[in-house]
Amino acid sequence: MDVFEAVAEPHRRALLDALADGECTAGDLVATLPGLTQPTVSRHLRVLREVGLVEVRADAQRRIYALRADGLVEIDTWIEQYRKHWTAHLDALEKHLAAKHGERKQP
Repeated sequence: MDVFEAVAEPHRRALLDALADGECTAGDLVATLPGLTQPTVSRHLRVLREVGLVEVRADAQRRIYALRADGLVEIDTWIEQYRKHWTAHLDALEKHLAAKHGERKQP
């Protein structure tokens, strides 16, 4: 499995979102995904570790999970080719909104 396959699964993306705010224990992460069991969350975390998106460290009996931002480089590199399109569209939207805003001010 690669990074793209790993993040294609919605529950794994939710785990990454939770870890974006900082380290979490496995129990904390289970609480972010209501309806999923601890073993299921652990399997998702294992996949994320295997593709390099998450790291884990032991703290006594607990496992602490953290996001590995460098694991997102592959996705960022792929997305980079599309950013120019977003920028152009956002610039056009900004001009459009400015023009609309200017029309409302005039009597």
